[in-house]
Amino acid sequence: MGSRRGRPQQQQYPPPARGGGRGPIPQQQGGGRGTQGFTAAPPQHPRHDAAAGRGRGRAARGDGPSSPAPAAAGPLGRLPPELRQAMEDPSPPPAQPVPVPAQAEAAAATGQAAIPASSKAIRFPLRPGKGSAGTRCLVKANHFIAQLPDKDLHHYHVSITPEVTSRVVNRAVIHELVNLHRAAYLGGRLPAYDGRKSLYTAGPLPFASKEFQITLLDDDDGSGAQRRQRNFKVVIKFAARADLHRLGMFLAGRHAEAPQEALQVLDIVLRELPSARYAPFGRSFFSPDLGRRQPLGDGLESWRGFYQSIRPTQMGLSLNIDMSATAFIEPLPVIDYAAQLLRSDIHSRPLSDAERVKIKKALRGVKVEVTHRGNMRRKYRISGLTTQATRELTFPVDEGGTVKSVVQYFQETYGFAIQHTYLPCLQVGNQQRPNYLPMEVCKIVEGQRYSKRLNQNQIRALLDETCQYPRDRERDITQMVKHNAYQEDPYAKEFGIKISDRLASVDARILPAPRLKYNETGREKDCLPRVGQWNMMNKKMVNGGKVRSWMCVNFARNVPDKLARDFCHQLAQMCQDSGMDFALEPVLPPMSARPDQVERALKARYHEAMNILGPQRRELDLLIGILPDNNGSLYGDLKRVCEIDLGIVSQCCCTKQVFKLNKQIYANIALKINVKVGGRNTVLVDALSRRIPLVTDRPTIIFGADVTHPHPGEDSSPSIAAVVASQDWPEVTRYAGLVSAQAHRQELIEDLYKVRQDPQKGPVSSGMIRELLISFKKSTGEKPQRIIFYRDGVSEGQFYQVLLFELNAIRKACASLEANYQPQVTFIVVQKRHHTRLFAHNHNDKNSMDRSGNILPGTVVDTKICHPTEFDFYLCSHAGIKGTSRPAHYHVLWDENNFTADGLQTLTNNLCYTYARCTRSVSIVPPAYYAHLAAFRARFYMEPESSDSGSMASGPGGRGPTSGSSASRGTRAPGGAAVKPLPALKDNVKNVMFYC
Repeated sequence: MGSRRGRPQQQQYPPPARGGGRGPIPQQQGGGRGTQGFTAAPPQHPRHDAAAGRGRGRAARGDGPSSPAPAAAGPLGRLPPELRQAMEDPSPPPAQPVPVPAQAEAAAATGQAAIPASSKAIRFPLRPGKGSAGTRCLVKANHFIAQLPDKDLHHYHVSITPEVTSRVVNRAVIHELVNLHRAAYLGGRLPAYDGRKSLYTAGPLPFASKEFQITLLDDDDGSGAQRRQRNFKVVIKFAARADLHRLGMFLAGRHAEAPQEALQVLDIVLRELPSARYAPFGRSFFSPDLGRRQPLGDGLESWRGFYQSIRPTQMGLSLNIDMSATAFIEPLPVIDYAAQLLRSDIHSRPLSDAERVKIKKALRGVKVEVTHRGNMRRKYRISGLTTQATRELTFPVDEGGTVKSVVQYFQETYGFAIQHTYLPCLQVGNQQRPNYLPMEVCKIVEGQRYSKRLNQNQIRALLDETCQYPRDRERDITQMVKHNAYQEDPYAKEFGIKISDRLASVDARILPAPRLKYNETGREKDCLPRVGQWNMMNKKMVNGGKVRSWMCVNFARNVPDKLARDFCHQLAQMCQDSGMDFALEPVLPPMSARPDQVERALKARYHEAMNILGPQRRELDLLIGILPDNNGSLYGDLKRVCEIDLGIVSQCCCTKQVFKLNKQIYANIALKINVKVGGRNTVLVDALSRRIPLVTDRPTIIFGADVTHPHPGEDSSPSIAAVVASQDWPEVTRYAGLVSAQAHRQELIEDLYKVRQDPQKGPVSSGMIRELLISFKKSTGEKPQRIIFYRDGVSEGQFYQVLLFELNAIRKACASLEANYQPQVTFIVVQKRHHTRLFAHNHNDKNSMDRSGNILPGTVVDTKICHPTEFDFYLCSHAGIKGTSRPAHYHVLWDENNFTADGLQTLTNNLCYTYARCTRSVSIVPPAYYAHLAAFRARFYMEPESSDSGSMASGPGGRGPTSGSSASRGTRAPGGAAVKPLPALKDNVKNVMFYC
């Protein structure tokens, strides 16, 4: 069935690629010749020496360019020796980067790869010139030029005794020290402090080491009692001088390594004042004074704030400022908070066990202040909730065993009569000797950020609050810069840092949209998208898939059977009109089922259908599911049963889509169905005519990879890695995907390549890269000669670590298939979680913007705000729909294919028009997008009860937890416990784009 489903109709244009039908990805063993045309090669064994394992992680960068090296024998032949040495041990490095060995091994005598000019470092590719393709234009970026200070910066180590973990307390100690001793002992200097161990000054202090005694007074709790004193010993000791000269050389492109400490100093200096004014979290600052509070529901509210970061760019230092918002716990009385959380009035009734557990989980760690003692507002942190009601609680009041009830104690001691005695008490303080506080005497302290998982309604409300049209966002950013008055900031003045108050003006180009090919039998055989979008009118899918047998199950109680039948009929008609071989009548009439009996209903209906199809030797090609709009875990349950248990692809539709009976909705759903059953919606004309440089001249496979991590608070859940790879060439439109569970919050993809010991066969090679390469060979008849690897979700601090480990895995996977098989690799990181925004240079020029006021799709920037020397660029490949568009940031970490700037930028932009789920260009390159969808789908397989976002399944092409991928894989958790592997996908689902 998998092979038949993957084969496009023979009469359609263009014909299928060589290699015939597309079966399931083979579960190949290492060793023999059974690898679909790859010559056998021995598996790569880890070398168990200590030196090899120490070479992983972030390294310093060398001074000279790293020239491409000739191919050499062995799986790591092209790599510089220091990278090759760091790759010898295939096990993942620790979570935090570790240094790469300083000395690289000599390789000239062995004929191996060329060494970078500096033997100390691995170097990311230099920018191969600036792009010139497209129409030139000007844009504005939310980067503000920062003048490099000419001061002599000194770094001092700070030791505070007794040691405290709170940065707030540490800052208070140093603030008091500066107030008392700045003039007398600090030489009049105003130091910048990071809240931990480091303090920086503009010039030396009058001592190399000095000890101070500092006393802090606790806050006045309103009791009138003497405030408690806390004594601290502070030792300040000279550590080093921060080298700003090297920073200047780096910014000028004359030094390869970014001096991180100098950048850190400047960042700390510029964060001093906002840290005192606002609530700092990460790189952002929040305050209720920066904008109106908005309720998010369930006792939460949003606070406005701003993001701030100093960055090295081609124009020098820049301060990146962006608007942001996050969730805080509302400063409510605890009973009111609990009532909002439960969405029920609890003022006159006891709690159920489930309600008590929910409140306990939400309040653990939250600070409260008591309200029953007048102005005395002592604060406590909640450690738990009692299982007994307040009226049942007693505690010993003396060593003689005298016991008193909580109700009696509050009446006698404070004259406070507890009203809600049926509610439990809060437990505060030590778990061994907890104090009991009735819920009604406690109020949540203001300013506590909510760091746990938000529900879908809260996410929607927060997004609505942060959604701003470009003109409004640009205005607010500019006002925030002026409000912060960096020119008047005493710390910035002290260190000689000057910040512009105008957004940077940046040269940009608008790349043209690619021409898209549709089927020759349609009225329109190709099309040229306009402003990032087009439609399916008068067009037919370039390769229509086959759906000869299908059925529908209706889980929405408010959708009558007749409407379900009409919807299915019209959807089938649209699929047929769009070019699919789609049967108009289902195998069985649509059936209604209860939402709480998903598995039972699906399996029963499936067996009914197979009783009809089995004697005809036919399979069920598709399930259509009609779901309620708010369907909780129903969506995930349906996908899990279909893809893991039954082996069929499915298409979910929400109630609101059914009632609309809208042709555009039918067309969008048809696009998804077609690729799920092995068809292709459209391909690039340039791909068919072999006009894509470094892709269509030689067999090329394009990978996308991503890792999704558990939501905050889910401390035991594994991370999910997903890898997809193109399975057609030269079209590079159809992708197969695999997923794997791995250690909690591990960013490195651990299952790219593995060697396991088989009791009979010995070492056996496996892993996602190997399987996808084999699948490509089976599908196209060609071995990939080039690999383009788009890696999503990697932060700058992880670049070296991810490159070292994952490029190593790619190399070993290739070598395990055939001796000396080493296709040329280009490794590109895709970043969306950054804060650079691009705005039209003139908001009154309608020709320079789309309808939402955003910059035009295809806008690319590789000047001024980009890295001083390395190969990176910002690309806004999509048209804005709502709010301000976020460009994707692409950073090349490895490039053996020697892409030009125009070549890679144009390829990336054109691929964004091949996303299968909609007739729009998308914001990140599709293979990375598909990997993201695949990883989210896989989470449904292992925790279906945790999803409450299933109604997003058939929405527009937005990024969300709606889709997934493949085989049964697992690894080990940080503590050594095995991570539970994902259940295996059925083979006839695995190799189609079921995650769309």
